[in-house]
Formats: sequence, structure tokens, C-alpha cells
Amino acid sequence: MPNELLLLVKYTLLYSSVLMMVALGGMFSERSGIINIALEGIMVVGGLIGVLATQMTHGLEPVLQVLISVLAAGLAGVVYSLLLAFASINLKADQTIGGTALNILATAIAMVIAKRVNGSQSSKLDYTNSSFIYKIFGIDVNVFLFIGIFFLILSYIILYRTRLGLRLRSCGEHPQAADSVGINVYKMRYIGVLLSGFLGGIGGFAYIVPAVQSWNFEVGVAGMGFLALAVMIFGQWHPLKIALAAVFFSVFKSLANIADSIEFLSKLQWPKEIYNMMPFIASMIILALFSRHSRAPKAEGVPYDKGSR
Repeated sequence: MPNELLLLVKYTLLYSSVLMMVALGGMFSERSGIINIALEGIMVVGGLIGVLATQMTHGLEPVLQVLISVLAAGLAGVVYSLLLAFASINLKADQTIGGTALNILATAIAMVIAKRVNGSQSSKLDYTNSSFIYKIFGIDVNVFLFIGIFFLILSYIILYRTRLGLRLRSCGEHPQAADSVGINVYKMRYIGVLLSGFLGGIGGFAYIVPAVQSWNFEVGVAGMGFLALAVMIFGQWHPLKIALAAVFFSVFKSLANIADSIEFLSKLQWPKEIYNMMPFIASMIILALFSRHSRAPKAEGVPYDKGSR
């Protein structure tokens, strides 16, 4: 297999697992009726705590190090998403404004903590990622690919084969009807947001750790949370379609990493920033063309008032 194709497959698999997990998280939140614009911030917090856990568990057995770090990232995402859940469900605050505020806050928190850990003005953290990467058929594959596949299957089962999934979907479509048959809408929406936080936190960790061995938290996660939102919408809030959409956008994202290795692209002498823009340009074009056919949950973004009918 040519080196260029190997690199394309490597980075596509890397970004696909990240976008898929984060988009699946957003799906659970919006299926319950809460718009989760805060995915970007949740990824930053999850990535930060995951990196710190990786540093602290250095020297442990690789499997144990991976398990502890991934769980730490996921739980950090859950804790941070509680802020969105409380503001949106209990305080009935505007979900878009609340999510945007959490995105801004997350990067600030990550920079402060990273500088505190370093004992300097640098917000760059170093770590070893060898426990997370394996070589299969000559391709470097990270453990998050398998974690992502696991969560994809689990998400489909939960959403369409369990009572919990049915209740989540009903709260996102018609919460008053759900409440009338005894479903606790507030509880279901909390569950949806917390699932979103768990997957988003792991997704942020998956974006940072496998590709490099140091990360500057001044850049957050470079807009991957917003790209995951586009993947979720393009995937029609359905797990399998989200997986396909993640692969599609990941191909564009990968071009920034391999453009210099592909002969005809290197001859164009385009700056790397153009390739970094491609997935976002593609998302705007696709959403503009297909947004009229998108069918979002009817009650998403609408605060639920138990007293209204």
C-alpha cells in the first residue's frame, strides 16, 4: 500500500473515531431535548483531565493506564456537562448562550490548570502516548477506534432497543405527552446531557493524545466540537448515519496532515491553513444544501415547564 494511502487511512481513522464519539454524545443530548453547543468545551475539559491522568499513571500496565485515563476523561466531561444541564433544565436558561459560555470557560480553565501544573506561563503539557497506539497491517491504529466502535454499537442499542432510548426520544419529541404517561422529563434530559458529556470528554481525549505527545491548551481542540455538531446534523441524529458522516468529514480533515506527502497536492503549494479550513467549508456547504431535509427533534432547545400543556 502506498505511503500516502497509509497516512490517509491512519488520520481518517483517528479523526473518524473522535468526530463519531462526540457527535453521538450530542445526539443523546438533543434527542432528549437539550441543544449541546458546549461540545467543544466538554472536549477541552475531557482532554485536559485525560492528559493529566495519563501523566499520573505513567509506568502502570498499558491496559490499566488506558482504562484509568479514558474513564477520567469521560467523568470530567460528565461533571462539566452538569453545568449545562443545570442551567438548561433547572434554570431554563437559553441553551445556545449557555453552551457558548461553557466553551469559552473551558479553554480558560484548561490554560490555568496547565500553567499551574507546569509551574510556568506555558500551557503545553507533555505525555507519552505509546499505550494508546498499535500497529495493525502496517497501519498505526489507536485504541480509540475500538472504543468508538463499541460506543457506536452501544448507542444504537440504547436508542432503539431499550426503554431508556424510547423515553429519551419521547422527551425530545413531545415532552408533555411523555410526562402524561409518567416519564420524568427532567431526569431523562439530565441523562441525555450526561451521556453527551461522557462521550464528549472521551472524544476530546481521543483527539489530543494519539496524534502527538504534547498539547498546547491555548488552542482548545481547534474547532472539532463544532465540526462534530455538523456531523451530528448531517447524520440526522442517527448513530449509523453519524458514523458515515464522521468518515466523510475526516477525509477532508486528514488532508491537512498529508498534503505535503501527496505529489499533486504538494505541487499546488497551498498553505496548510487552507486544508484545515476544508472540513468546515464542506460542513457549511452540505448543511446549506441539506438542512431543509433535516428533521431535528421537535422539542430540542425548548425549556420544559411541567405546569404547561
